[in-house]
Amino acid sequence: MIMSQILPIHDIIRKKLRTLPENPGIYQFMDADGTVIYVGKAKNLKKRVSSYFNKARAESGKTLMLVRKIRDMKYLIADTELEALLLENSLIKKLKPKYNVQLKDDKSFPWICIKNERFPRVFPTRQLKDDGSEYYGPYASVKMMNAILELIKRLYKLRNCNYNLSEENIANKKFSVCLEYHIGNCLGPCEDLQSEKDYDQSVSQIRNIIKGNLHSVIRHFKQLMKEHAENYEYEKAQLIKEKLDWMEKYRGKSVVVNPKIHDVEVFSIVTNDKYGYVNYMRVAEGAIVQGHTVELKKQLDESAEELLSIAIADLRARFHSDCKEIIIPFDIDLNMPYREEPVSFLIPQRGDKKLLLGLSERNAKFYMLDRQKSRVKASTKRNRTDELLEKMKTELKLKKLPVHIECIDNSNIQGTNPVAALVVFKNTKPSKRDYRHYNIKTVVGANDFASMEEVVLRRYGRLKKEKKPLPQLLIIDGGKGQISSAMKSLEKLKLANKISVIGIAKRLEELFYPHDPVPLYLDKRSETLRVIQQLRNEAHRFGISHHRKRRIKASIKTELRNIDGVGEATAKILLKEYRSVKNIKKASQDELIKVVGRSKAELIYTYLAKN
Repeated sequence: MIMSQILPIHDIIRKKLRTLPENPGIYQFMDADGTVIYVGKAKNLKKRVSSYFNKARAESGKTLMLVRKIRDMKYLIADTELEALLLENSLIKKLKPKYNVQLKDDKSFPWICIKNERFPRVFPTRQLKDDGSEYYGPYASVKMMNAILELIKRLYKLRNCNYNLSEENIANKKFSVCLEYHIGNCLGPCEDLQSEKDYDQSVSQIRNIIKGNLHSVIRHFKQLMKEHAENYEYEKAQLIKEKLDWMEKYRGKSVVVNPKIHDVEVFSIVTNDKYGYVNYMRVAEGAIVQGHTVELKKQLDESAEELLSIAIADLRARFHSDCKEIIIPFDIDLNMPYREEPVSFLIPQRGDKKLLLGLSERNAKFYMLDRQKSRVKASTKRNRTDELLEKMKTELKLKKLPVHIECIDNSNIQGTNPVAALVVFKNTKPSKRDYRHYNIKTVVGANDFASMEEVVLRRYGRLKKEKKPLPQLLIIDGGKGQISSAMKSLEKLKLANKISVIGIAKRLEELFYPHDPVPLYLDKRSETLRVIQQLRNEAHRFGISHHRKRRIKASIKTELRNIDGVGEATAKILLKEYRSVKNIKKASQDELIKVVGRSKAELIYTYLAKN
């Protein structure tokens, strides 16, 4: 980096080009700040890097832009081009260079997890944790994943509790079998009714099922069925036969090509001007056991061959692939050792493998069309939102677009448990993570004006102190009095000129402005009015729900919790059933027994009869 400040750029690059080896490897280009702006791989470092500074190579506008920003470079040698590809992939993920291909996919796809624990649980998840657990997927088709889980459930009796089944806990009889054991879904490892060895044998077979290796599992069950039959254990043999029938039924549904095609990966690609879409499938015993599609955003007019190479490296690393045969649509010159074992790349011309490649290409095309539709829909939605914001700005006579709107509503019943609710809309849609509740602290009794003054002071005082973005518009649920109270607090905070304030009166949907006695009436069909009403209604709903919780909590604390032997859980059950203590008092002892049981019902009935 220091050299780039002293010597002309061409001298630095020229000197480094002279010393570049002709080995495979990766190279990194840096800008004037020393930031890595591009990472690439090469079969021959000297030829590849030199090509960027040739006139022919630089004729591409995007490449020329990259070259103009290069101020320094460094490289690493690799044993093979494929090793360089994997190293390039890991560096791109780590450094996120500006000019490299951006690979995107839907991270919400589910996985099957085999938990890293004693007596492992097997369950679906969308969250990958670095906890030593095994994750298989992702499954683009939830139906496919559920079919596998259903098969596992039919074949094996696994626990689904989250107890810590350590040897010590089981020896100390810390747990007892639950309903799952009694209905035959679990063999009771929590009470040492199933050995760890027997459980782990089931999990080992489950791994084979998830990977699509059904043959070994079927062979195991057939041997087991034969042993049971020879020992005249015909009921057990019949149960095994039923499991085999389920496996054959599953295999019949999942096989799409010749079952002899085993442990093969298929990659295909479709491209347009800006993106490439790569579909990945893993096939075992003729069945597709994994399927995934990724989107790659072009940065330097990359070819389909380059994009496919990047995707293969990324997906094989992500899925910890050890397949030795890869089906591809065209030659990408990566037929060389991978993880010390040979990997063969096949371009099928006919037969079942050609059919698999065609299926993969159709999946890539469907994904591309779906993404294009999503972009058009998102663009239309953004344009529609922009139009609505402009309309609101005009109709409400605002200085700024109301991108960020907040609404405050007070809630109290006969002065008890006064609370306030604040809801937030961004781009005319609720932003629920920004919602807030306020318990009124400084006001005694039902005083909406003083409560509004307190909440506005607390809310915007905090935003100002923490230097967080202020809303362009504040909606007050109320008329002139509530607006005046809100303005008092904003003036104290010196924010009166920074936030527009409007009040909405419920009766005639009148809109009031500070210091203006004449209300504004919008057309009842106005979209602006609809958004304001939605804000007001949402604030009211949010406030009422919080107020209800406070009332229930207060009722529990003041009445039912005075009864010895009645805890908060029992009190909540009663209030959920009867809504109020008054209704509980009206209930008969027999009715209470049905809700909370005999012993607690007698305590409650006796206490309430005396009070």
